[in-house]
Amino acid sequence: MPRRKTSLKKGRADKTKHLRNLRIKQGLKKTIKKFQALLSAKNITEAKQLIGKVFSQLDKAAKKRVLHPKTASRRKSRLARRLSKAA
Repeated sequence: MPRRKTSLKKGRADKTKHLRNLRIKQGLKKTIKKFQALLSAKNITEAKQLIGKVFSQLDKAAKKRVLHPKTASRRKSRLARRLSKAA
């Protein structure tokens, strides 16, 4: 248990940031799974529309440092490659 006031405050801030990061990551995972389901169902037109939303969410997560920027870039590249192969 922390003893100092600053440690207690840091713990509260960390909890808040953790919850925010979880919400962002969970939303991202849902959108990516939806995109992959569209690809596996050969629904290319809807997948092309959804990839913009996926890219946007990845960029926002990287901007907020929830994900490392290069991780976001790598995921975008892989998803775009999967889309082009399916098309």
